[in-house]
Amino acid sequence: MTRRNNNMELYLIIFISGVYKKEWVYETHKELFISLEKYFTLHLVPYYETDRVPSNVYKMIFIASGGVEDQAMRCVSVFPYPITILADGLHNSLAAAMEIAACIRTKDLKVRIIHGTPEQMTQQVLAHHRSYLAKHELKGKRIGVIGTPAPWLVASHVDYLLAGQRWGVNYIDIPAENIYKRFHQISNDDIGVEASLFASRAKACQDATPDDLLRAMRLYKALKGTCLEEYLDAVAVSCFAFIEELNTTGCLALSLLNDDGIPAGCEGDLQSIMSVLMAQTITGQPAFMGNPSFIDTQHNELLLAHCSIPTRMTTEFILRDHFETRKGIAIQGLMHEGDVTLFKCGGECLDEFYVTEGYLTENTNMVTCCRTQVKIKLDTPANYFLENPLGNHHILIQGHHANLLKAFMLLNRCKQRE
Repeated sequence: MTRRNNNMELYLIIFISGVYKKEWVYETHKELFISLEKYFTLHLVPYYETDRVPSNVYKMIFIASGGVEDQAMRCVSVFPYPITILADGLHNSLAAAMEIAACIRTKDLKVRIIHGTPEQMTQQVLAHHRSYLAKHELKGKRIGVIGTPAPWLVASHVDYLLAGQRWGVNYIDIPAENIYKRFHQISNDDIGVEASLFASRAKACQDATPDDLLRAMRLYKALKGTCLEEYLDAVAVSCFAFIEELNTTGCLALSLLNDDGIPAGCEGDLQSIMSVLMAQTITGQPAFMGNPSFIDTQHNELLLAHCSIPTRMTTEFILRDHFETRKGIAIQGLMHEGDVTLFKCGGECLDEFYVTEGYLTENTNMVTCCRTQVKIKLDTPANYFLENPLGNHHILIQGHHANLLKAFMLLNRCKQRE
């Protein structure tokens, strides 16, 4: 039976022993279906009519009774992958789902059973659907690579072809000279008012001059113009080259691009910019890309630091000079204490990930680290960063998002590092 609402659509491929009767299936599993219909337009389709289900719609396997194991295994090839099975337990459906799942795993295929109360199952389906939408939203995204990755990022390369096959994204190489040309075409008069307004938002300005601010704002405008012209959805920037060629840093520009909703990362880190793009697509939140600077394994604490952060993640920010070069503009962001999520998608094929949650306990101001510095008490052992890290940069998102990110990565057959 199909009930209409104004929300999302869900096709349930029904497996039931005996003769399929739509009304009986609906009435028998009514409590779950009513819960799902708060969010989805529900379509019940018998397994032998799967050919009439559009290929690009959201669909799941629903086990309506026991005795369907053989039916299901004959249809494995048409199951949406990775395979997710709904079973509310009525009429021996959970027992059948467990037998089916065990057999599927012998074929080296991933399978997951969603089971629980109707409310619990609905929340799991919603989380799964969110991952499904994010996966489709990533397809076709264009990630600009301006310049070349920093030479010290020896473990952060990405195979463009394999990344495209797995995620559907396109890495677009853009010569840094294009940015230099745009930069020189922008005058201080073009950005003077905007620079002044930005400076007025800062809590303070240290170690930086008005000319530093104007040059940094011109670089932001040059990068923003390139993103618009090239239809870029995210950008990784070889920022140290800007210091040499333009006598300015990319820290302010990257901060403002992230504020604009364009994920932007420094040092040409191809893995981290994909991580930021994923995080924003899945959670809707901006991300802070930082260096793990100190690890305390005894207390599971981490200090994350970098010279740029989206200002919308901060309560206040201070304009500083760049830590390593003492040039240009850097952002020292001050963040509220609170729950945070740490995430990284890595590996040359972007097929591994790390995710955990923690609590941001304080902002520090050490003279030996980049300008924005946050200390985090992790929920999981900090040994990962010393024993099995996915490279240097990791990203921080405010709030609880670990379960959602983990579900998304596992949906895309990625391996978790712990």
